[in-house]
Amino acid sequence: MTMLGAIIGDIAGSVYEWNNIKTKDFPLMTRRCFFTDDSVMTAAVAEAIENGGDKADFVSSMKKLGRLYPKAGYGGRFGSWLFSHDTAPYGSFGNGSAMRVSPVAWAYEGIGQVEEKAALSAEVTHNHPEGIKGAQATAACIYLARTGSSKDTIKEYVVSRYGYDLSRSLSEIRPSYRFNETCQETVPQAITAFLESTGFEDAIRNAISLGGDSDTLAAITGSIAEAAYGIPEELEEKAFEFLDDRLGAVVRRFTEEYIR
Repeated sequence: MTMLGAIIGDIAGSVYEWNNIKTKDFPLMTRRCFFTDDSVMTAAVAEAIENGGDKADFVSSMKKLGRLYPKAGYGGRFGSWLFSHDTAPYGSFGNGSAMRVSPVAWAYEGIGQVEEKAALSAEVTHNHPEGIKGAQATAACIYLARTGSSKDTIKEYVVSRYGYDLSRSLSEIRPSYRFNETCQETVPQAITAFLESTGFEDAIRNAISLGGDSDTLAAITGSIAEAAYGIPEELEEKAFEFLDDRLGAVVRRFTEEYIR
């Protein structure tokens, strides 16, 4: 579904963001779950690509769609930007640039173009080098996974190109991991959750079990896991039960246009 992996991760992690758990044994996507800003901004990136994928398209789509969901849970600085007339970026290295980037990795061909567009989607708000890097690394993982690269190849690429430390296992990360909204303390952990997974649902459970910013962790991990494994049909169907008609339509329309 090209971006539903991120949305499922967001929904599944939503109830654990402020009530962290450190286990993989939990009910997945219960009635208490809901979509957050991660899903809204992922849809905004998809719409921006449909509208041309230029800088102005990303700005206008994020502001337009974001304002329709004012209580989606935006970070403080992003929320201020969203509801202002200002269109200038504000130097963020928050993990928002990575959680929303997945449509880029499906819409473009060639890793160079994917990384270039990932940077553009990030830097309209998150123009700090770490904010851009987080989006690019996530998009690169998705693109490599969807084009058949092995986990070893993906890991080697991320370490060599982006310098992330992927040497620690989930069992080493989990005990001391705490809530963190930066790219540099979210993206490597989310990638590791994918690398240690055995399937799509297992990847989501890995990410949420770390604790921390669980909806965003799971959105990033889910976006990569979808490209590697696909999504079980029952989870795909269930996800649409949590989306309203507007967001659901964006997902379906983007999928029809860009799925290969």
